[in-house]
Amino acid sequence: MGEKILLVDDDKDICEILAFNLSNEGYHVDYTYSAEDALKKFTPAYSLILLDVMMGGMSGYKMAERLRQDGSSVPIIFLTAKDTENDMITGFSVGGDDYISKPFSIKEVVARVKAVLKRASGIKTNSRRLLFGEVAIDLDTKEVIAGRTAISFTKTEFEILALLATNPSKIFRREDIIDRIWKDAIYTSERTIDVHITRLRKKLGKYAPLISSRSGYGYRFNIPI
Repeated sequence: MGEKILLVDDDKDICEILAFNLSNEGYHVDYTYSAEDALKKFTPAYSLILLDVMMGGMSGYKMAERLRQDGSSVPIIFLTAKDTENDMITGFSVGGDDYISKPFSIKEVVARVKAVLKRASGIKTNSRRLLFGEVAIDLDTKEVIAGRTAISFTKTEFEILALLATNPSKIFRREDIIDRIWKDAIYTSERTIDVHITRLRKKLGKYAPLISSRSGYGYRFNIPI
């Protein structure tokens, strides 16, 4: 195993407890008590970030947003006492991959970490590269080139894009996408799918019509004419 995890929480007890238990699972865990310090410490060597939302100074949401703006696609799991659906949507909209409400059990955190890292390990397919007009989707390197521009997606965004693109013209209901992408999650709102699709289309820019919605049905990937 040996993946590196960066834990960011201003509660020292939580940091020590989670670090101890995740280390026992075979992960290498570093922790820090603020988003500002975490941004200084972060490198692409980390496989996942466990990130508290409410901290003194920069919030976890702001840190995640900063990382995504810098092009990082490292998976992020938010840890927070804020557990309304709107809070979850906010977490996903800034690039989070999962959301764990406090108080939580250690077993839940470990299970979520394993699930997110498993999803992040890649999508198995016989096709290595998909071409749709000027858009190329590389399923091995997880890279998307639109025109001559590389587009950075979070791992969850890429997984949704790959799911749709490997099944062009097929309509996926929101619950179908949840079952395929978030199958190990305890709770995922269908609204989170809409948020991720909106982000996908925004990043695709003029190629956004590749993904369309069918009211009352779901989403599909369109083959360019």
